[in-house]
Amino acid sequence: MVLANSFRRSRLTAMLTALLLATLLFYSVKAHGQVGPVPTGPRPPGPMPGPQPRASLQPPPFQGIRLADRMTSIQPPGPTQPGVAQPPEHPLMPALRWAYTGLENIEKIQDYSATLVKRERLDGKVGETEYMFVKVRHKPFSVYLYFLGPPALKGREVIYIDGQNNGNLWAHTTGIQDKLVGTISLKPNGVIAMRGQRYPLTELGILNLVRRLIDVAEQDVKYGECEVNYFKGVKINDRTCTCIQVVHPYPRRNFLFHLARIFVDDELNVAIRYESHSWPPQASGRPELIEEYTYLNLKLNNGFTDRDFDTRNPDYQFR
Repeated sequence: MVLANSFRRSRLTAMLTALLLATLLFYSVKAHGQVGPVPTGPRPPGPMPGPQPRASLQPPPFQGIRLADRMTSIQPPGPTQPGVAQPPEHPLMPALRWAYTGLENIEKIQDYSATLVKRERLDGKVGETEYMFVKVRHKPFSVYLYFLGPPALKGREVIYIDGQNNGNLWAHTTGIQDKLVGTISLKPNGVIAMRGQRYPLTELGILNLVRRLIDVAEQDVKYGECEVNYFKGVKINDRTCTCIQVVHPYPRRNFLFHLARIFVDDELNVAIRYESHSWPPQASGRPELIEEYTYLNLKLNNGFTDRDFDTRNPDYQFR
């Protein structure tokens, strides 16, 4: 009888753990899928604080991102040496040079906090918009996530530190599952952690985003059929940005997207939003969202310490 009860308890624990793992999702943004002026969205979430106790990490209303409804076209950034004539070059080269400079600036940032808004298409379907408060430290690469929404994810926390926990992340969910299972350790690129995600947690952040965009642009400059436009004075909430819009008119195996927009914060010289869209399924249709990531309320160089990425932090709910 004792062995049977023990077996039943073990089986119940295994089932609850499997249920938790099957529903646990991690970090994720939104878009409208149309070529031309950036559409006007609803009002944005309210400002998020920096490192604060749990009570201060309550989610803002789920109101989305406010974008400018007009964009004024400008000329691309000039050559590396102003006044020196340049031979004809690929339309992406000015943007690529700008990206190299931006990458150098981002690499100098020690850490940052932000409200990350994310939406992605997986298996032909666009998922819900996800909101999360994030802390990111570049050296060693460290991530703390607190999910603000949607309601099914609210309250979940994730921590990852490069070189620790055997390369795994720590995570916990909420409600009865959290009480029964608590904090679990998962491989960032494992089947469970990658469920519902385009990229593993190890690739989260502005620095990784810009590196990925540079890799794509370095491949795209090998081919033609590329249109690049620059728009100034684009607002993302209260931040003034320059938008770089890249269009591949025709679908080719060489290209990963039909339309992409990168929004660079004019003051910080940091990309705070990226969106990409695939070719319309029909000639008269609209481009379809692939992925979108927006970093709101960005605060640089907060002086984060190991405590900000510690599951024992009393302000967090790991256990």
